[in-house]
Amino acid sequence: MIAVLFDFSGTLFRVESTASWLRGALAERELELPEPEVAEAAAALERMGALPGGASPAWLPEDVASVWGVRDKSQELHRAAYTGLSRHVQLPDERLHDTLYDRHMTPAAWEPYPDAPEVLAGLRQRGIGVGVISNIGWDLRPVFREHGLDQYVDAYVLSFEHGIQKPDPRLFRTACAALSADPREVLMVGDDCRADGGAAALGCSVHFVDHLPAAERPDGLRPVLDLAEGRRAEGSGVGA
Repeated sequence: MIAVLFDFSGTLFRVESTASWLRGALAERELELPEPEVAEAAAALERMGALPGGASPAWLPEDVASVWGVRDKSQELHRAAYTGLSRHVQLPDERLHDTLYDRHMTPAAWEPYPDAPEVLAGLRQRGIGVGVISNIGWDLRPVFREHGLDQYVDAYVLSFEHGIQKPDPRLFRTACAALSADPREVLMVGDDCRADGGAAALGCSVHFVDHLPAAERPDGLRPVLDLAEGRRAEGSGVGA
């Protein structure tokens, strides 16, 4: 069986902007801030890397550094890491830190890349198995369901459910097993050379995409269809 594994954030989906994220949380708390203050707070949150799936932290505070490297191994560690970062930004209501964290887990906070539906549907039509493997601290399945893409995914392997993070080969092995696929016949698609590149240790092929806003990457996933077809042809001996 030929299969494709996809990373989630920055590969199939892109999280909303930090400003949109903050505005959504303010609206949920029925709080209003002058636009200059919203922009200032959003910029500070972005510098801190407080939005999961957004920019990396410009620096790691001491109280977060101890959990940062293992944040994707459990729900508790993930929440502690990101709310720990956001609490280094002064906001008008202390409850906003948890509201912000909760918002990023909602389907509304995520947008599929424009070609994701086309590529996932194309793989399904070709009989190629699809798995999602993500370093994450929460259940992303509702995001796929809300955006109509769950129908194309055969297996989800999420770090917090296994206590293992990419690039640990064990997580990739679990994903390949979930698809009943030989790793040598699997293509891993991701945006992080270190984390997603770990699949190569098992013999998987690896293809990288750019972690860009959705509007700036309209067709970055389309090469996956040709790459997957190439893997299938090799596996079946076609063209040999």
